[in-house]
Amino acid sequence: MSRRIVPDVVRNQKIVSLSPADFVRDAARMMRHRHVGSVLVMEGDRLVGIFTERDIVYRVVSEGRDPDLTPLAQVMTKDPDAIEDKATALEALRRMHERGYRHLPVVDGRGRVVGIVSQRDFFGEEKAILESERPARPAR
Repeated sequence: MSRRIVPDVVRNQKIVSLSPADFVRDAARMMRHRHVGSVLVMEGDRLVGIFTERDIVYRVVSEGRDPDLTPLAQVMTKDPDAIEDKATALEALRRMHERGYRHLPVVDGRGRVVGIVSQRDFFGEEKAILESERPARPAR
């Protein structure tokens, strides 16, 4: 198996981002247009949040919020976890699994966002290794 690193996964990726003042509808449209499941929320070059498909369901629709009037600042995950671009793809996948993420921002050594990885970005080989690390469940 080849050992991929996170830059292999995010190579040539255009960062999909909005500001905290942008609205949920803007994020939903951008996600649809760019075929992605999340938007990074940035203030200038600084990552301040992430907004995902799940947030639309759990924090907007199910709460009866109006997507045209709800700013991302009210419904995003603030100060999201990120992984350095030197990490392996398997490390990124492992962190997402352990912490329950589907999307994980990627930063360089200076903390600047260089991309985002999604569980959909990983090969079967990486997923198979992660599965082999899990303890077997006892039979019922």
